[in-house]
Amino acid sequence: MKIKKGDLVKVISGRIAAETPPAEQPPRRVTEVLDGGAKVVVEGVNLVYKHVKRGHPKSPQGGRLRMEMPISGSNIMYFCPSCNKLARLGYRYTEDGAKERHCKSCDASAGQISRPRARFAKS
Repeated sequence: MKIKKGDLVKVISGRIAAETPPAEQPPRRVTEVLDGGAKVVVEGVNLVYKHVKRGHPKSPQGGRLRMEMPISGSNIMYFCPSCNKLARLGYRYTEDGAKERHCKSCDASAGQISRPRARFAKS
């Protein structure tokens, strides 16, 4: 999966998307990527209560913890900050041979993935 921790995304399907269409949603940040991108944790999405007994390290007095649970990676889409719309991501090599992600709509870079390598450099 091409989504990484810290990316801005919008939820395109599921319960959250049914409440507000993706065009009206604010972009949300990915806080964790699990199982190679099959599951992602997005801030403010899929909030649940976990009931905790007294004496638990996170909550010594007990009670209900509000936490975010993972959602499927297929239910989100990358939000490109340069073109301000939902877009797909692709991979490409730069002039010096570094691999980077890029927005397929506006062709803007979404971050470098690997270090520059001589064998992938464009001469």
